[in-house]
Amino acid sequence: MLNNIGLPGLLLIAVVVLVLFGRGKISSLMGEVGKGITSFKRGVAEGSKEEEEKDAETRAVENQTAAPRDVTPATSDETVVVPPKSGTTDKA
Repeated sequence: MLNNIGLPGLLLIAVVVLVLFGRGKISSLMGEVGKGITSFKRGVAEGSKEEEEKDAETRAVENQTAAPRDVTPATSDETVVVPPKSGTTDKA
């Protein structure tokens, strides 16, 4: 049904709406629509920001509760001694 509406049909609809509601009413209505869109965008941005903050807090808690690793740095003074396998004899 709406596939048959062309440019002349849209202009006719715009003129009818303008005559019925008047220029002042339409401009105030469009202003309200603009404010609504702006408010919606702001809400979406705040929602995504809150979601990112929750994710960051969750990662921080997970990092704090993770088991600490035993990391001891090796120095150049240390010598590593590897014992021989059992059952072998050292022929010198």
